[in-house]
Amino acid sequence: MTISHPLAPLLAPNSVAIFGASNDPSRISGRSLRYFREAGYKGGLYPINPTRDTVQGLPAFADIASVPGAVECAVIAVPANLAIEAMEACVVKGVKAVVMFTAGFAEIGAEGRAMQQRITQIAQDSGIRLCGPNCLGLFNMRIGHTPTFSSFLEEGPTPAGPLGMVTQSGAFGTHLLALTARRGIQVGVWLSTGNEADVSVADGISFLADDPETKAIACYVEAIKDGAAFAEAVARARANGKPVIAMKVGGSTIGAAAAASHTASLAGSDAVYDSALRQIGVERAKTPEDLVEIAYACTRGSLPSSRRLAVMTMSGGAGVLMADAAEEEGLDLAPLSEASQKQVIEWVPFAAARNPVDVTAQVLNDPSILDKSFDLLYGPENFQSIVGFFTTWASSPQMAEPLFRAVTGAVGRYPDRYFALSGIATPEMQRRYEAAGVGVFEDPWRAVEAIAAATRCSERLNAPSLPIPEVPGNLPPLPHGRIAEHEAKAILSAAGIPVLDERLATSSAEAAAAGAALGDRLVLKIVSADIPHKTEMGGVMLDVPAAEAGPAYDRMIERIKTRAPRARIDGVLISPMLKGGIEMILGVQNDPVFGPVVMLGLGGIFVEVLKDVTFRIAPFGVEEAHRMIRELRGVGMLEGARGQPPCDLDALAVALCNLSVFVAAKRHEFTSIDINPLLVRPKGQGAVALDALILTADTVTEDDEPTP
Repeated sequence: MTISHPLAPLLAPNSVAIFGASNDPSRISGRSLRYFREAGYKGGLYPINPTRDTVQGLPAFADIASVPGAVECAVIAVPANLAIEAMEACVVKGVKAVVMFTAGFAEIGAEGRAMQQRITQIAQDSGIRLCGPNCLGLFNMRIGHTPTFSSFLEEGPTPAGPLGMVTQSGAFGTHLLALTARRGIQVGVWLSTGNEADVSVADGISFLADDPETKAIACYVEAIKDGAAFAEAVARARANGKPVIAMKVGGSTIGAAAAASHTASLAGSDAVYDSALRQIGVERAKTPEDLVEIAYACTRGSLPSSRRLAVMTMSGGAGVLMADAAEEEGLDLAPLSEASQKQVIEWVPFAAARNPVDVTAQVLNDPSILDKSFDLLYGPENFQSIVGFFTTWASSPQMAEPLFRAVTGAVGRYPDRYFALSGIATPEMQRRYEAAGVGVFEDPWRAVEAIAAATRCSERLNAPSLPIPEVPGNLPPLPHGRIAEHEAKAILSAAGIPVLDERLATSSAEAAAAGAALGDRLVLKIVSADIPHKTEMGGVMLDVPAAEAGPAYDRMIERIKTRAPRARIDGVLISPMLKGGIEMILGVQNDPVFGPVVMLGLGGIFVEVLKDVTFRIAPFGVEEAHRMIRELRGVGMLEGARGQPPCDLDALAVALCNLSVFVAAKRHEFTSIDINPLLVRPKGQGAVALDALILTADTVTEDDEPTP
């Protein structure tokens, strides 16, 4: 295996030294050496053990300096107090990569963190790529490279297969290896990253993206440290035709300014991760079974190139079940043409010929119906994917071989198509199908789910990258401290977010004058940075006649002084009353992993109840904004539900795009932004921000809290 990649010395080295190598192959420090020998590693292998002349039959060396010639990779399996010394010896020897099993670092507290910082600094200064510490190691079965003590290899080396796996948990990663093996998936390269002092999940994905023998990449992720690096690695995999499937666990809310910002209270990290993974092209698995089944589907033959799915069955009940699954998963069970339906009926007069195609048990009498049906579906009907339900026929003494010949024959004639078999096969027969590129699923619903996941992966690989707008670098800085609503709107207006013509009044006389200038019906809102949620405090008046603007101003000021006596009042904002359209919320939260993340949801006062929101990493273009809009469960309201006119979705998309560009430029100057509501008016009439809130890092201090 030859691969040119910065991690090649770690994952595909020519020579390996093992610090602390034990003569006992059952010990942690002895397993790796045993695995190397059993896997047939052909490179230089050097046990480092000052107390023995030989270790497990190999010459031992007192220290790495005594090893003749170069050492490309080292395994450190010594106590934490000796690990730094081993790292320093690796620097002197010119080692390029280190796998550190040793625990007792950042995971145990301040002293351990200090030690980890020390080994990290050694690695950075010397250019050594460090995997760990506190990791279970890795393996590359393509070359027998096994610097790991995982129990997965206890029973001997496994075949090198098309799946690559990267995991932040060594023990759970071993569990996933066992699950994939039981499912018939062979893992070629496996990497556990431990404390990620240097090498991260993103680095592992990047290596696997370049590995010509890796067909798909599965990941177990607890936290991503560098969102940009992770996105870049996934993009590399996509460019090289490798789907990335990730099981992301753990979720907590982002606490910054949650009391003041709707966005902050809704942008739980898991919600952000979910949208971010989808945006960058990762198929997310919810459970270990999901991860394994999607990986299985993505390593069987060619990925589906279309959502059009043909269901072929010998059971009407199974056909209905799979049709339900296909509809839920967004697959297209397009009906066969009239000519093709007629052809099926000629073969089996009592068949269901539309799609699902139920050829019934008549195939028992005439197995050639299978060949003719597969050719019809792949040929004239041009389906890209077929799922066939044949229950116990896959293990029947009478039908197992005819079915196998028909299925694998069709796969051979149409190598660019996808075939999944739902049935119960013997283990031997299942392996024969898998070797031919056909996945076998006992559960027909799961078969359809797996095809749908593989189809989504294929769509991501083949979708062109959407344009990303340029982020300006010369925008004026945001003000420090409190930013009043009218000031926030002015800032956002300059960024391309449409706002209303409005006036700030500081007296009833100014309110009356503003009312006369702005129209017949008005909206009055209190302006106070101490009152972020104005409606709850009685700080909003709607549909006020222009002639009553002055008295309305006085009533509002009196009400606010009663309910929030400590609030500092800048005045009352007066604007025209608009009717018609749908209220949306646009928000931005500065996520610690991905940076500014834009939120879109149905707005108004019920946003935190409905929680119909979606997110995108900024910046993004208008096309991505339209995708974002279509993800909302309530998108039908925007498209014109129950006779209502459709909204101006183009204007909403432009506002989202402009906001994303602005916050990408200002990523270090704010904590959160809310535009709630943004009124999206009927098609052709645009959209307008009716309220806005910008919070900066110094908006709220311990001694200067918002008034309740």
